[in-house]
Amino acid sequence: MSDSLLKTPLYDTHVALGARMVDFGGWSMPLAYGSQLEEHHAVRRKAGMFDVSHMLNVDIAGVRAPDFLLHVLANDVGRIAGQPGRALYSCMLRPDGGVIDDLIVYFFRSDLWRAVVNAGTADKDLAWMREQAAPFGVVVTPRRDLAMLAVQGPEARALVWAVRPAWQAGTELLKPFWGSQVAEDTLVARTGYTGEDGFEIVLPAGQAAALWADLAAAGVQACGLGARDTLRLEAGLNLYGQDMDESVHPLESGLGWTVSFKDPARQFIGRTALEQADRTRELVALKLLERGVMRAHMKVRTARGEGAVTSGSMAPTLGFSIGLARVPAGSQPGESVEVEIRNKWVAAEIVQPPFVRQGKALV
Repeated sequence: MSDSLLKTPLYDTHVALGARMVDFGGWSMPLAYGSQLEEHHAVRRKAGMFDVSHMLNVDIAGVRAPDFLLHVLANDVGRIAGQPGRALYSCMLRPDGGVIDDLIVYFFRSDLWRAVVNAGTADKDLAWMREQAAPFGVVVTPRRDLAMLAVQGPEARALVWAVRPAWQAGTELLKPFWGSQVAEDTLVARTGYTGEDGFEIVLPAGQAAALWADLAAAGVQACGLGARDTLRLEAGLNLYGQDMDESVHPLESGLGWTVSFKDPARQFIGRTALEQADRTRELVALKLLERGVMRAHMKVRTARGEGAVTSGSMAPTLGFSIGLARVPAGSQPGESVEVEIRNKWVAAEIVQPPFVRQGKALV
């Protein structure tokens, strides 16, 4: 593997555990430590942890920070303003409506917010945000001094409290999409990317290895990017670069719920394009009805025309293949479609996502 790849503060830990390291968005990251299947099931049944330090925490500071965020994000940050620790999911759009990135933004104070952006788009995001922030007098600061761990699963929160009991008082009553500053530069948020309960923990980089070791000693399974992908797909969650990117808008990516048109005076970047957008395509969830595994770019045939799988995999929790696909608009759950797998058209069904939530099969 190239020495030019970036490394998280937990890189040496991953190597010592014998992880299979891969290039992910320019970072050397663990794909799996042994059995990807076991890692997946650990999260569904007990608890697993992921190093997500390759994602970038970005502090957004200035008196006009709220105005900047109302302009640069498609969702309405006014919904979380004044509520310290509250989080909001949003897309950041180009003027033509294409998705620059999807991210989570936190309110700390009126003049201090934080965005968490994807690893592969971090440099692009940072440049775009700084360009848009300049007229507002807002300072955008990347926080590479921080690490980030996701601890997910039905026992995840209890196991975090077992190894960091001082954090329990500040996090026990957190609702989903809320975070708490439990120590200096340490944010514990009830968020995740797996369809399970748990925490995403941002903390000083120098403290990450000790927390990882303590969680491992408490029985939390180390998990890699492979399990993270099958877990997020079962949860029906989009992956940037596969299910959406700059070539598509959120309304054809199953993300219309993240766009707020409520205030007609709020002219966020991309609004005009979305209001005029062609809505002939949509993102749907698929369940394969025969043997086989759906993968990205496979053709999908519907009663309204052809589309393509954007994400596909075997679902370990369910025992059959599931996927997301962009197809002609107008489909409904229960409709039959076909997916081309190895030059053969295989029967599938459109279903209502998510496929799995908190360990329970929903399809």
